[in-house]
Amino acid sequence: MNAVAPERGSREFDVVLFGATGFTGQLTVRHLAAHAPAECRWALAGRDLAKLEAVREKLAAVHPRAADVPLVTADAGDGPSLARLAARSRVVASTVGPYILYGTRLVAACAEAGTDYLDLSGEPEFVDLMYLRHHSRARETGARLVHACGFDSVPHDLGVRFTVEQLPEDVPLSVDAFVRTQAAPSGGTLASTLLAFSRANRMVRVAKARRAADPRPALRRVRTPVGRVRREDELGVWAVPLPLLDQQIVGRSAAALERYGPDFTFRHYAALPHLPMAVGALAAMGGLFAAAQLPALRRRLSARLASGEGPDEQRRARSWFQVRFVGRGGGRRVVTEVTGGDPGYDETSRILAESALCLAHDDLPPTSGQVTPAVAMGEALTARLARAGLEFRVLEDAEEPTGSRSTAGAPA
Repeated sequence: MNAVAPERGSREFDVVLFGATGFTGQLTVRHLAAHAPAECRWALAGRDLAKLEAVREKLAAVHPRAADVPLVTADAGDGPSLARLAARSRVVASTVGPYILYGTRLVAACAEAGTDYLDLSGEPEFVDLMYLRHHSRARETGARLVHACGFDSVPHDLGVRFTVEQLPEDVPLSVDAFVRTQAAPSGGTLASTLLAFSRANRMVRVAKARRAADPRPALRRVRTPVGRVRREDELGVWAVPLPLLDQQIVGRSAAALERYGPDFTFRHYAALPHLPMAVGALAAMGGLFAAAQLPALRRRLSARLASGEGPDEQRRARSWFQVRFVGRGGGRRVVTEVTGGDPGYDETSRILAESALCLAHDDLPPTSGQVTPAVAMGEALTARLARAGLEFRVLEDAEEPTGSRSTAGAPA
């Protein structure tokens, strides 16, 4: 049985948002102010007290009770200040990235203190490195370290879980995800992507070490192969593979949860209406990877969309995302969908806030160490997000037509 820090239930704060003065941080603050229950003891944290005070004052003009929200100063580079923050908190949610540069000390502090930790990381190297460094200690202290609690990767992780629940049990299953978005890119996501591309060799080495250290299910098989560009006639789109963190998160959920069956396969694609757009997307990704290898060009690209800045409310109101899942297994074919508004900012901040409240207040299955959103929060978070405005829907549920293409149990 995992040890749980004995003082955890009596800590000063239920939820602390670290990075409250940034663009996404302020959107997350707004959601907490509007939706945190009255009994929730939450606080804002960052390195600049004056900026924190300004955020609180602006917030209190809309939500008067927020005038008394406590403020905590801590710096991402100052280990002792982060240790004090973690010791006072049950749950710490961080928007301070790129996480490989600014997030490692906070994860260490939370793992040591038995404090639940959440972030918005879409950085595979960071997630793998934090597993190698802190998973074992978090298991000992009872901390839950949950990365990728924004658009990366909650809609995919919970969407696959939702799809699997519509399919038969104890049979080979496959789920393919097809994502479409209409939104302004996130400055933080661009910075993290460029940095990850520039560290590709290190990312590969850390991933190899993670695979060696992370036990896989003994009697079950989980695969997340990178697919190929193809025409998906059933959906009327061209599918372009997306080898992003979403795929890894889903794979780790499948490895941890027996409900995903004895043989599970997941593939992740961008859904584009025309072949030239698919070719252009691949070319753009290749160009971005090449640019990331040149420090001067990488800095110039990052400066065009600075982290901490974002589109105005009108632009975000016109933005949306849709992830459609096609699940097969046991003679069934189901099509499900997760949809929402602006993915890079509005929905990301909403997901992070609801994840923090979920960890702090909901009745969840016992778990600890580095875990995925689906493993840590699962159905409880799905229900929270549905109440908050995301839609989880079953579009089709039918017998698999005889002779149709089935990817369940297909070779990787």
